[in-house]
Amino acid sequence: LGSVTTICSDKTGTLTENRMTVSCLEVMGHHIDLPGPERHATVEGEEFILPLPVAEEQSQLLKQQPAVGLLLTGAALCNDAFLECNLAQPKHCQTLGDPTESALVVAAADLGLWKGELEKAFKRIGEVPFDADRKRMTTIHELPKVNGTIPQELERVGYWWLTLAEKPYIAFTKGAVDSLLQISSQVWVNGKIAPLNNFWYRQICNANDQLAGEGIRVLGVAFRALAEQAIANLSGERGEEIVERDLIFVGMVGMIDPPRPEVKEAVLTCQKAGIRPVMITGDHPLTARHIASELSISNNGLMLTGQDLAQLSTQDLENLVEEVSVYARVSPQHKLEIVQALQNRGHIVAMTGDGVNDA
Repeated sequence: LGSVTTICSDKTGTLTENRMTVSCLEVMGHHIDLPGPERHATVEGEEFILPLPVAEEQSQLLKQQPAVGLLLTGAALCNDAFLECNLAQPKHCQTLGDPTESALVVAAADLGLWKGELEKAFKRIGEVPFDADRKRMTTIHELPKVNGTIPQELERVGYWWLTLAEKPYIAFTKGAVDSLLQISSQVWVNGKIAPLNNFWYRQICNANDQLAGEGIRVLGVAFRALAEQAIANLSGERGEEIVERDLIFVGMVGMIDPPRPEVKEAVLTCQKAGIRPVMITGDHPLTARHIASELSISNNGLMLTGQDLAQLSTQDLENLVEEVSVYARVSPQHKLEIVQALQNRGHIVAMTGDGVNDA
């Protein structure tokens, strides 16, 4: 370790606290800021104080912006995190699962959309797991057949599933916004399905870039109604090709994840010791640039994305790797290639991160 010249670091959970909080929502031309629930540390982890019953202002939000209910329903269902509440103190809840997914479940519950109730109404019957190349995941659910199975909160939002041509299943997909736009052909606007034309495409991209430029992590949510035949074909190896196409884009969820308070000083200490910190992340380039600037990791503004790396030869990357300190939207393979390029330039490289793809 005493010979290390470069430290490559993942961003989320390493440079940042990995304490995700949903701060805003975007639904086709409407931006909604959320205050976020009260939270504090406990011996077991972190506890959230959620409103019970749902406050009138939260009910009004669902009535005024029904797409918010659809957005957070998709975010909570396409999700493997759980929210557990203390029986003695029903307002006091804890999450179990990935911090990003936990934040989505908490945001939905904060508006009265509890995941347990949603899963009873929309039973999960299949999934296409997340992977770093697709940058998204999909879950498939039965659509409710009886009004009585719908939570009261969703009744206030409106029966949006009635627009799905009476197909029996729905697939929710969440992931990187650019990844979802590649497989979406329509958008959800004012309770109706509309074509994803240039206007809406630019609206979505501009909102995504604005949030990312403020250091906010952004995930998109989309859905698609499915017929019986599509479900029957899911058993094959390429189930995502059947489900993840012609989606209806609903909106975006913005999450804040502050830098760890000790990181900026640690970065400065490394730089004084002649060690160059490098950020390598799968997040949006503008989010990565914002955090890197805040932590003084990059002072020259240079950045490469996974798309850039795919166009570079091994020699081209080696020629650039000593100047670039920020890499965004990269895959695990890209991380390996960056480290190898640094090693080929004579550097002794350390890699740190909290994910399997950092190992």
